[in-house]
Amino acid sequence: MSLPPAYQPLYDESPRSPFIVLEGVSGIGKTTLTRLLTKRMGATSVHTLPRPHTDWSSAVNTELRPLPQFAFYLSGVLHASDSMRLTRALGPVLADRYVSSVIACHAAVHRVDVDHVTRLLEPFRAYLETPTHTFYLRCSEATLRERLAGKADVKRDDTDLLAVPGRLPQLLKNFATVAATDRSAIWVDTDGKTPETLADWITTYLENEHAQPHRL
Repeated sequence: MSLPPAYQPLYDESPRSPFIVLEGVSGIGKTTLTRLLTKRMGATSVHTLPRPHTDWSSAVNTELRPLPQFAFYLSGVLHASDSMRLTRALGPVLADRYVSSVIACHAAVHRVDVDHVTRLLEPFRAYLETPTHTFYLRCSEATLRERLAGKADVKRDDTDLLAVPGRLPQLLKNFATVAATDRSAIWVDTDGKTPETLADWITTYLENEHAQPHRL
């Protein structure tokens, strides 16, 4: 789709640094791992949704119907993409969630097919900054329950994940569906591994990205 000049993304002319995304269900450890990797890589971290969207999300989730909700989260990821695009001129960027979460979570919450949500987003794909690597974190349900029990800032998304019948398996299926067509996807199994171990593996993977592909 050809965008009018006012709608075209702005690019810095400097060489762009790596853009790394961490994806996965709530409570799996994305935020902790993002914090560790940000320090190790000297990177800038961005959460999707960034402010001001993050301040509005609670009201949006309770007061808006599914399509306006989707438009809100699409707006948030477009805004996040602007920040990531320009920040990459300064150094590596790490995102705690990105486009895959918008698709997988919206589809699971509203029982919409992933393909349908993907088609809604597709006209805006060219505007969105493309990750160099997207690490999809996964673990067993027992491990997830343990991590959620120890989480300090529990939100409704966290409690609904296990309380709403069918939510967790549907969300896992959605992430797998999205990852299957994501050329930047790398699956990381996190059972029995500390955040420090995972950070070690990811940084080593990035350093050796041209070597034979492997999985943790």
